Amino acid sequence: MPLTSIGKTLGNVLQHEGMMANAALGTRPYTMPAKKAAGFPRTARLLRHADFERVYKQGRRHFSASMTVFYWPRPEIDATPEMVERTRTRVSAPHMRPHGLRIGFTVGRVLGGAVERNRMKRRLREAVRLSSPVPVEADVVINPKKTLLTADFADVLNEVQRAFAVIEHKLSGTRTRVSVPYES
Repeated sequence: MPLTSIGKTLGNVLQHEGMMANAALGTRPYTMPAKKAAGFPRTARLLRHADFERVYKQGRRHFSASMTVFYWPRPEIDATPEMVERTRTRVSAPHMRPHGLRIGFTVGRVLGGAVERNRMKRRLREAVRLSSPVPVEADVVINPKKTLLTADFADVLNEVQRAFAVIEHKLSGTRTRVSVPYES
């Protein structure tokens, strides 16, 4: 056996042994630096099933070519310490209450396999991140359509921006509108 093949074999064995040792110790010899999360903090996301249901049942809808956007204005709640103690939820506390938009995504299995669904969510998250949502107190659920996979990202970004503009217009209009009694 030539000396070069013995050296290669020995090198492969030592490399394998080193990988096995690192796996046993739970370490990695060459790790990438930690990537800073540019996504959504927990306070900017819809997390609870009840929140999604509330948006679907009590909210309004905005339709576009590749998504349906559901939105619901969060009411202003003045929580007293007694109310916080009774409810025992972190969201009821005034200092823990979310500010601005809380956004959730729902991508059902009917839209494709896990790879396609995750791609849709990644595209929507990036479009929301780039569109810098409006400072309105509301919960938003974005439900994509199958066409989102084949649409240009610029079109998706435009649709998300348009949806946020519609939400801001509708919700700012309902908050500033003064009800006038009907006179005949």
